[in-house]
Amino acid sequence: MRFLMRGLIGLALMAIMVGFAGYGAYQFYDALTAEETTRQRPARERIYSVNVSELAPQTVTPLTTAFGQVESWRSLQLRASSEGRLVNVASKFRDGAAVAEGELLLKIDPANAEFLFLDAEAALADAEAQKAEAEEAIVGAEQELEAARRQLALRRQALERQQQLKDKGYSTAVQVETEELGVASLEQSLSNRLQSVITARKRIERMDLTVKRAQIALNDAQRVLDETTLTAPFYGYLSEVDATLGRRVSPSETLAVLIDPTALEVKFSVSTSEFARLLDERGKLIKAPVSVTLQLGGRSIVVPGNIDRAAAVVSEGEAGRTLFATLEIEPGAVLRPGDFVKVEIQEPELNRVAVVPAGAVTEDGRLLIIGEGDRIEEIQAKVLRRMREDVVLANVPFGEKYVTERLPQLGTGLKVSPRDTDGSTNQPEGPAVAKASPSNDERNSDDLVALDPERRAALIAQLNESNIPENRKARLLALLNQPMVPKDLVDRLEQRRGRSG
Repeated sequence: MRFLMRGLIGLALMAIMVGFAGYGAYQFYDALTAEETTRQRPARERIYSVNVSELAPQTVTPLTTAFGQVESWRSLQLRASSEGRLVNVASKFRDGAAVAEGELLLKIDPANAEFLFLDAEAALADAEAQKAEAEEAIVGAEQELEAARRQLALRRQALERQQQLKDKGYSTAVQVETEELGVASLEQSLSNRLQSVITARKRIERMDLTVKRAQIALNDAQRVLDETTLTAPFYGYLSEVDATLGRRVSPSETLAVLIDPTALEVKFSVSTSEFARLLDERGKLIKAPVSVTLQLGGRSIVVPGNIDRAAAVVSEGEAGRTLFATLEIEPGAVLRPGDFVKVEIQEPELNRVAVVPAGAVTEDGRLLIIGEGDRIEEIQAKVLRRMREDVVLANVPFGEKYVTERLPQLGTGLKVSPRDTDGSTNQPEGPAVAKASPSNDERNSDDLVALDPERRAALIAQLNESNIPENRKARLLALLNQPMVPKDLVDRLEQRRGRSG
């Protein structure tokens, strides 16, 4: 009985083993036939959904951004005209105070100036009196000269009569000689009178000069007296004030600086390439419009202006050019000399160009467009300008569709499903379409940050200098050029820069 039971168990175990072996052979055969069927069936091509837009010709006015400092081209040092004590100082004579034209600022003790004025006035009166005496003296000298001339004429007539009488025998030679001596004496007297008249006239000329000198001295004394009272020559703001009541000042000592708030300009620097774009066909600097922005916390003060001139020299070690722009300042403006401002320069217009997002084009100008059969083609465009989040391109096929966001998985020849930026999608029939990247709505807004231009430029420069693969670099550059950038990407790049520094 025991032998029979063992035999039945052995047969059962053998049957189970045969069943498992048959099932395994069946599964093996099924797998082989399925693989062969799969190999015979062609694989379906993967299609990416991409955002596209049309390359349309535009007219663009590029903006060049620079940073500069406000300066004043009309500032005046208020100096003391003479030595003395300050006897009157206006209450508004303080740093930052606004003063009107002609407003009294301070007064120096006028005692010395008044003494000099009275002395100059007396000297002028004395010179005028001497001139009057000289004018009267010349009248008498001229009268004496006229009398001497008449006497000489009479004496010559008498000499002629004596000579006539002598010829007739009625007069002697002695009488003729006597008349000749009289004529000679009167001629000598006439010469002396003429010399006296000449001397009197020269004295009048000298007196004229003396009077003029006295008048100049009086005018100078009057000027010194007037300058003891210091007034504002024009409207402006006071700076560097150094004057108190009772203080003694010396001549030419600077007491304050008066700045005209409407005579402001901004000084800024541009690169050589940016400067070249501001030249006309003859190589002269154009009067390009500028917009100057002063950032005051959360408020921005914007002032228009125009480029006026370039600096006369290029400083040592300077790579670009220094420019000056005049500002259209309104009364009461808050701009002050020394303010650090941002300057936006409007360059000449660019016609028939395309404006694309910065993430759609590489650094060297390569752009992805949609070709025949919705397949990607790559073209080489000319980069004219980079303006914040946009790039201005030339030499592009207008009317064609381009990919607005260049991603690493996109390449030449791939089939895509173009999706216009207006939301319409050209969905092909067949297999499911894979998205090239998540949309902005699918991103967590808490993980995105906004970057200021300087910080974004520093990160892009760091990424361009790195040795990471080009496809990954292109993807990261596209992310950095977005308005909102992933926070973890920014943190990784800045931490890497800190370790390398």
